Amino acid sequence: MKLIICLGNPGLKYSKTRHNAGFMFADKLAQTISAEFKQENKFKSEIAKGIYKDEALWIVKPQTFMNLSGEALLAINNFYKTDIKDLFVVYDDISLDIGKIRIRQKGSDGGHNGIKSIIKNAGTDTFNRLKIGIGPQPPYMKSEDYVLQNFNDDEFKILNETITKCVEAFLHYCDTSDIIKVQNKYN
Repeated sequence: MKLIICLGNPGLKYSKTRHNAGFMFADKLAQTISAEFKQENKFKSEIAKGIYKDEALWIVKPQTFMNLSGEALLAINNFYKTDIKDLFVVYDDISLDIGKIRIRQKGSDGGHNGIKSIIKNAGTDTFNRLKIGIGPQPPYMKSEDYVLQNFNDDEFKILNETITKCVEAFLHYCDTSDIIKVQNKYN
């Protein structure tokens, strides 16, 4: 089983904000593999369970708000004893321009509170991650204000194309299990 934790904030108020790029990815991936989200209270998440080429994929949208995203991972991990090597985290990155993606195997939280929570609850910073560019942030705006801002129409068009590319990259990873190949192709 692959566990895909996609970061965002729950509720319509946040659905089209920059911070919800991870949730947008989750929706597109679920649609691609014909999986539907269901509320799973014991995991503090909405989860879409699907199959891709005979492998179970759990697409997780934590409902804890961004800063506590790791609580969902902890709840799932405590119940199912998942292996961190099967974890893939998808989230927004303010340091990447819209349209850019980065795939990594490890790293710091980079100031992202959702990733900080995931690292804390996973007990490691070594897990696969896909970063979706939402920047650049204007110099006059605080990052917490910028990430909660909606995309404009032009940005949203670019983001939708990027999300499609991200799903393609993730499925390529599922096909090959070779993160280096995926990095070389999509970074």
